[in-house]
Amino acid sequence: MRVIAGSLKGRQLKAPRWQGLRPTSDRLRETLFNVLAGRVAGARVLDGYAGTGAIGIEAISRGARAVVFLEDDTRACALIAENLARCGIEDSYVIIRATAARGADQLREDPAFVPFDVILLDPPYARLPAEVLRNMDTLLVPDGVVVLEHARRQAAPAAEGRLFRTRELTSGDSVLSFYACRP
Repeated sequence: MRVIAGSLKGRQLKAPRWQGLRPTSDRLRETLFNVLAGRVAGARVLDGYAGTGAIGIEAISRGARAVVFLEDDTRACALIAENLARCGIEDSYVIIRATAARGADQLREDPAFVPFDVILLDPPYARLPAEVLRNMDTLLVPDGVVVLEHARRQAAPAAEGRLFRTRELTSGDSVLSFYACRP
C-alpha cells in the first residue's frame, strides 16, 4: 500500500498483520480520488471505518484541511497512528476510537463540531449499506458528498434520510456509491 498522489505521493503505508481488515486497494483509492478531484483540497474529511488510515492519509496528501479518522479496533487505531507518523503527518487530524455510527453521535454532541465536506465510509462488507449511511446526512455540509464503499452483492439504497445516490462505480467486488444531501 502506498499514497497515490499529492504531497506524500509514493509513501509506503503499513498493512495490517491480522485477519478481518480489508484495506481499499490502491487502484480503487485512485479511482475514488479522481472522482473527488476538486472537492478534497481545503476540505474537512471524515474517514469512517478508517482501518489503515490510507483513505484519510490520501486526503491529507491531496490538501485536505483536516481529517477525522473513526475506527473501533484498537489495533487499527494504532496502525493509523503509525502510518501517519511514517508519513510525517503531525497535525490536521484526530483519531477517534468508535464506529462511524457511534462516532457520528459523539461528533454531533461536541460543542466544537463543524460539519464535513467529504465523508468516506469503508465498513466491513458484512454491514448493511443503509445502516452505515443512517444519520450521515447530519454530519455533512449542504453541498458535501458521502462515499460508501460496499460489496457488489449488497446494493446500496437509492436514498437514506436526506442523502440520495448520485453515482455508482464498480471495480471488481467493490462498489463506490456517491451521495449528495437534499436541503
